[in-house]
Amino acid sequence: MHSRDFLKLSSSAIIAHRMRSFLTALGIAVGIGAVVLLTSVGEGIHKFVLAEFTQFGTNIVAVNPGRTTTHGVSGAVFNTTRPLTLDDADALAHIPQVRGVTSFVQGSAEVEYGKRGRSVTVFGAGAQTPDVLKLQPAVGRFLPDEDPRTARAFAVLGSTLRDELFGTQNPLGEIVRIGGERYRVIGVMESKGQMLGFDLDDTVYIPTGRALAMFNREGVMEIDVVYEPGASSVEVAAQIRRILIARHGFEDFTITTQDDMLETLGGILDILTLAVGALGGISLVVGGVGILTIMIISVNERTGEIGLLRALGASRRQVLSLFIGEAVVLASIGGAAGLLLGVGGAWLLGATVPALPTHTPLSYVLFAELLAAAVGLAAGVIPARRAAGLDPIEALRSE
Repeated sequence: MHSRDFLKLSSSAIIAHRMRSFLTALGIAVGIGAVVLLTSVGEGIHKFVLAEFTQFGTNIVAVNPGRTTTHGVSGAVFNTTRPLTLDDADALAHIPQVRGVTSFVQGSAEVEYGKRGRSVTVFGAGAQTPDVLKLQPAVGRFLPDEDPRTARAFAVLGSTLRDELFGTQNPLGEIVRIGGERYRVIGVMESKGQMLGFDLDDTVYIPTGRALAMFNREGVMEIDVVYEPGASSVEVAAQIRRILIARHGFEDFTITTQDDMLETLGGILDILTLAVGALGGISLVVGGVGILTIMIISVNERTGEIGLLRALGASRRQVLSLFIGEAVVLASIGGAAGLLLGVGGAWLLGATVPALPTHTPLSYVLFAELLAAAVGLAAGVIPARRAAGLDPIEALRSE
């Protein structure tokens, strides 16, 4: 059988029963559309969350007081956890691969200028914060490099706080009251937007030592260590652990590398993407069952045609290929329509709901179309085997 005849015979049944073919392909189209749309949403969220977490750089090791995992006897009995101090941060700065260290204290306080006041997040930070977190002042400068224990009362405003308190007025050199204390404004940070719902611009930065006194804390909440590109995060973390154990006597802190965090986060988001894709796959299975049913009906209706083909010399393999090809073509048409639905739906969703990012990789599109063809192939095997197994004489007699 020539290829042209094969294609003509495969498509003739689809064209002859347009409505039935349309409804059958619609099941595949809905399944493929659901797979593409849901995976696009999952991939978009995946990229968005990773971008949020990597905007401060990827060569960061965070150290927090206390252990996140505890073994043995309850810590309530032997609770000897020491706070992380400014001296700990100074000690970590001497690690050869370390490029910068900054310690953080966070709290909320009222910031006042003239008759205007606003409750914002106050960060106690060090002079190396811009290098560590990739934050840069848009106006003026960041906190100077001086001993945080005796640091002068300087403040750097977030862009939103500056707009709310000063409007278009230049804030540099002005005095604001933070938590009832006077601070001189020496800079305004560039806008960083929001991260997972937290407004990074509605903030103010003051020296760490002053923040400790303001919030009546003994230790800092976190020490961030930035190491040289190319250095091993595992090696840096090991040196941090060794130094802090030497200072504290035992491991009463938690070290989190950016690689560990991204790996864990990526694993969770991969599972999320797989889950939403599996939900769309259920619709695809339903579409496959539809093709199987229609193909069985088609074989029953075309028994005489099959007998005639066999009587004219068509082999069992050719009859088998004919019906499998028909199922694959039917599923592929449905898959192409589903791609239009899925890609178009993802674009429309991203355009109408900007807060819900979507992303459709080309590999997903190709995989979805191949998946549709594979579903058609699987659904067409049983009816095709049944058609190929018909006896030509009995088939013609039934006609």
